[in-house]
Amino acid sequence: MSELGNRLKLAREEKNLSLNDLQEMTKIQKRYLLALEEGNYAIIPGKFYVRAFIKQYAEAVNLDPDTLFEEYKSEIPSTKNDELPENLSRVKTHRELPKNASKFLEVMPKILTVVVILGIFVAIWLWKQNSVETDPKKDSITNQSENEYSTNVKNISTNDENVDNSTDENKVEEDKVTEERPPEQETPKTVLTKKEVAGSTTTFELTGAEKLELEVNAKSRTWVSIKNDKGKTFFANSIDEGKSEIGDYTQEAELTIRVGNVPGTDVKINGELVPIENPKITPQNIKIINKKE
Repeated sequence: MSELGNRLKLAREEKNLSLNDLQEMTKIQKRYLLALEEGNYAIIPGKFYVRAFIKQYAEAVNLDPDTLFEEYKSEIPSTKNDELPENLSRVKTHRELPKNASKFLEVMPKILTVVVILGIFVAIWLWKQNSVETDPKKDSITNQSENEYSTNVKNISTNDENVDNSTDENKVEEDKVTEERPPEQETPKTVLTKKEVAGSTTTFELTGAEKLELEVNAKSRTWVSIKNDKGKTFFANSIDEGKSEIGDYTQEAELTIRVGNVPGTDVKINGELVPIENPKITPQNIKIINKKE
């Protein structure tokens, strides 16, 4: 095992994460994660991926990738030699272009922009011209609308007398219906109660709630998984700083939220912040028992 690999493995074990957990967090195959810990870079396809995998591994266990690259630069393969031929070929191709062709390529985007703008103006002008033209059916439709309007006015004036006569009777009937309505029942209050703390798992009970809406906010980069009591996984991934994961789990009787970075994560149930007794313990499990009444 290399010194860098040993450093990564110790950080993972301090976070109480298995290689399977890390595979879910980083989306890197387990065999490549094991190769990083053993310093066996030969099975990883390319130096670029070696550095990329080390960076993702370090971020997942809260290590600074730049510090690791500097500290173990003699051990980590460099990608500078891989990029040099491509850059040189691009420079050579650009220099070999004739001056006239180079100027034409620079002006070409401006010309295309002007052509597109002119095309838009022409299309708008043609559309307005077409909309101004008179429809041969317009006059007949207008006359028909005027006749229907005059007929409706006559009908409305005729019905006004009947409406006035029945107004008082309708008011009396509405008053009776209002008196006979039973008083509305008060909606039960939603209560989130802490039931117990066992190791790294805190259990809460949700009562009086018509819904169970879960909101996970990342104050800093974190990893979160969401499962029900039947082992079904709804979410298992990293959440970048400032991002959120929101879901409706009203149909679930029990929900378990595993948080990899507790100090950098806020968990809310129906908009209410779930209190964490000791945020320094990480990772932690938050279990929600949904008491449907």
